[in-house]
Amino acid sequence: MSSTMIERRDAIAALVTSEGSVTFSQLKKAFPDVSEMTLRTDLKALDEARRIVRTHGGARSVEYVVGTDDLLLNRNTRNVEAKAIIARKAKELVRPDSTIFLDSGSTTTALARELDDMRTLVFTNSLTCAAELARLERTRTIMIGGSLNRYSLSLNGSKSIEDVSSLSFDLLFLGVTSFQSSSGFACGSDDEAALKRALIAHAEKTAVLMDSSKLGQKSTFKICDLSDVDYVVSDGNLTEHFKKYCEEAEVTVL
Repeated sequence: MSSTMIERRDAIAALVTSEGSVTFSQLKKAFPDVSEMTLRTDLKALDEARRIVRTHGGARSVEYVVGTDDLLLNRNTRNVEAKAIIARKAKELVRPDSTIFLDSGSTTTALARELDDMRTLVFTNSLTCAAELARLERTRTIMIGGSLNRYSLSLNGSKSIEDVSSLSFDLLFLGVTSFQSSSGFACGSDDEAALKRALIAHAEKTAVLMDSSKLGQKSTFKICDLSDVDYVVSDGNLTEHFKKYCEEAEVTVL
């Protein structure tokens, strides 16, 4: 590829990421010297490279579609030790003969990898969690239905919420993208936020798996308030301010 093409595609990807969602008309306005055919070729190439997601009328950022901070493949390579610490702590909450739900995400996948082979019933919407759980003989794993998000390798949407409505769980392990004291836990996808809220409503206890880098970050779609969960399982680097906030909300920090 020519340097001009690379620079243009980088600029398109940056625009889509910063705006979250752009129409084709906005792209034409932003790149007036580029033909429509070339722009459509650029969008196709960027979509195939998973840098943006093409839509009927333009493009959306991967962050919006995934509902988390990046492609699952990329997230698996970041904060690896922190996720391992969280997974080891979280698995201590799991008891034999209990029913749990593993939400999608790289940290819940790390937890699935750590779980001991005991008599438990595990529900999940995550393909990567299910793959990790396949090694266990005494654990029964059930996947809920839904529409495939090929970026986060998870299922969500109205079918997922419908499936959850007839279930109940002793313990939910919830993945989040961010936390702010003013807005609570959030993520970048409305579909994922809706499913997470439904999961919380059908769980006896909810444990948020969150590394300390997500404190103070901002995402678009609110999941819940701190007071709606029972545990925050983290990497040991949470701020004293946040831990005090958890204490006031009667949330256990692990």
